[in-house]
Amino acid sequence: MISFSQVTKRYPGGREAIQGVTLTIDAGEMVFITGHSGAGKSTLLKLAAGIERPSSGTLIINGQNVSALRARAVPYLRRNFGLVFQDQKLLFDRTAFDNVMLPLSIIGFDRREAARRVRAALDKVGLLSREKSLPVTLSGGEQQRLAIARAIVHRPTILVADEPTGNLDAALAAEIGELFRSFHQVGVTVVVATHDEAFAAPLRPRLVALKNGRLAA
Repeated sequence: MISFSQVTKRYPGGREAIQGVTLTIDAGEMVFITGHSGAGKSTLLKLAAGIERPSSGTLIINGQNVSALRARAVPYLRRNFGLVFQDQKLLFDRTAFDNVMLPLSIIGFDRREAARRVRAALDKVGLLSREKSLPVTLSGGEQQRLAIARAIVHRPTILVADEPTGNLDAALAAEIGELFRSFHQVGVTVVVATHDEAFAAPLRPRLVALKNGRLAA
């Protein structure tokens, strides 16, 4: 569960990206955060994933008060999350296999078990046949699916995606949507920031609208 209580996020210079947000996302929900550019969607996701900490208010993630966590505890909290960014943050000098392997290497997984999980994740997103390919040889849609494979390879309980279809056409966006639906159907909490109504509509998520850093609906 992710629970915001009167959360504000203030950046240097005094800009408040999020203002007094109270919101609860239950385990197993699919929630889409919508709103105009600059509404605070990305900041809300970073807070929800423990990447940022609130300036004020209370944020509870899986029973832990994020503001009270010691710095060394944060990486363990983040192991609950799979993160998908609009720009993918792929390593272009490594193969698709090695990109997906990276989170497991950081955690210290047994190499044989890690390889099995990597291939299972690549198979899930339809890229098993491209495991030896460099990202630069993949299409935009394939690169996004590779980023999703990397995000879910450690089997997170929460998947957070920031504008995951921003650079994709409608058909590819629909494919990404079906992947998210499949994760949600097996109990993964899915939280997505998007301005793409056509992408959101068929998935029928719970919609949370932001306007100028505040909850609008």
